[in-house]
Amino acid sequence: MAVRNYETVFILTPVLNESQVQETVEKFSQVLKENSADIINTEAWGLKKLAYPIQKKNTGYYFLVEFTGEGNVVDTLELAFRRDERVIRFLTTVLDKHAVAYGARRRKGEMNQQKAKQSEAVAQ
Repeated sequence: MAVRNYETVFILTPVLNESQVQETVEKFSQVLKENSADIINTEAWGLKKLAYPIQKKNTGYYFLVEFTGEGNVVDTLELAFRRDERVIRFLTTVLDKHAVAYGARRRKGEMNQQKAKQSEAVAQ
């Protein structure tokens, strides 16, 4: 199978403390590493309000993981998500070349610089 770029966003239950949250994220990172995936980026988006209640909860800890690997890695990761009761939602997508370029620019902080330059030009 070909190596592809993937992005996974998962939501953890809000009843966890900080150490439990970090332990859970490390567990899923370890699942990826065990299946020969390369983790490109991990972002903690923090505790956010959900659009609608899930399992009678209105908030959750959001995390983003960007990685490269073969297709069977996704199956293994999603199986681990389903087996863990701390995960209330997850979504994994395949990234095309444009999404990979966008992610690289976003990590470097280039995304908001263009808007800032435009707003400065308008203000002058």
